[in-house]
Amino acid sequence: MPTSPADHESEHDAARPRRERRKEARPGELLDAALTLFVEKGFAATRVEEVAARAGVSKGTLFLYFPSKEDLFKAVVRENIAGRFDEWNQELEAFDGSSADLVRYCLHSWWERIGMTPASGITKLVMSEARMFPELAAFYEHEVIEPGDRLLRRVLERGISRGDFRPTNLDYAVYSLISPMIFLLMWKHSLGPCCPSTREIDPVQFIDTQVDLILHGLVATPHTLSS
Repeated sequence: MPTSPADHESEHDAARPRRERRKEARPGELLDAALTLFVEKGFAATRVEEVAARAGVSKGTLFLYFPSKEDLFKAVVRENIAGRFDEWNQELEAFDGSSADLVRYCLHSWWERIGMTPASGITKLVMSEARMFPELAAFYEHEVIEPGDRLLRRVLERGISRGDFRPTNLDYAVYSLISPMIFLLMWKHSLGPCCPSTREIDPVQFIDTQVDLILHGLVATPHTLSS
């Protein structure tokens, strides 16, 4: 049976060296390898040679795509977290549920898309090494913290404008939404793996409890508190 040009192309691709065949995929593979090593070892302890080896390329190839380890780290943050804010803002615009449902959706979807992935370790890394690498801390502030604050502020403003939430200091109210998620990340990447099974935290139940506390507080009825 005669072969088609596509067959010859497929045979040619199969015969090419492995590194050459993967040329187009290298940036993504490098970012995956870097994320894994940054989370496992931290920024300072990770060497670019290790990242290149994990991705199956030479150090020189890595530098073709990312001129420095700092540039590599920034690309990892943009790929896994910062680059998703457009998507999240669009979802906020399209959300048609109640304000309470939106708060639940934000925290649960964040956990599913970031918390349950290797990218969840980036926040712990930044918090641990920020003072040693102030430039990277400033980058993370600009690329992740500031747009995250703006997004959550819009969530709260939506609730206030609809009369679902009472007016409050939004600068600090935003931290009420962020703090439980930071706790989950720190627990997952620090004490959590070292604790006995009796201390295990179910992230979904934890988030549901935090949302309930944020929305309703601890007081059974408002009049039970003395002035």
